[in-house]
Amino acid sequence: QVQLVESGGGLVQAGGSLRLSCAASGSMFSIDVMGWYRQAPGKQRELVAHITSGGITNYADSVKGRFTISRDNAKNTVYLQMNSLKPEDTAVYYCNADIRRFSFSFGYGYWGQGTQVTVSS
Repeated sequence: QVQLVESGGGLVQAGGSLRLSCAASGSMFSIDVMGWYRQAPGKQRELVAHITSGGITNYADSVKGRFTISRDNAKNTVYLQMNSLKPEDTAVYYCNADIRRFSFSFGYGYWGQGTQVTVSS
């Protein structure tokens, strides 16, 4: 069974920084894209950033220049460094990973349980 476990959320003042981590564990053949999504109250879940196994990154326009996504393939872990945080970044942040359980299987998108990020003004 595959699990994604997130950590690093919390309460921070505007202009501050937080670093989120998400570790994948369990029986896996490979992990392709890993990413972070967020969902604010009353809004749809949206992509924040994602990174391929080769290190190619993509960011939402709202976080470009402030957030940095990275990953450690040896540890099956993805990180999100969030700087210059704004109150509008307040949301539950979810980790997502496209994981192949076996060499012959297709990838499947797994989700973490979510971690709350609150930015006070």
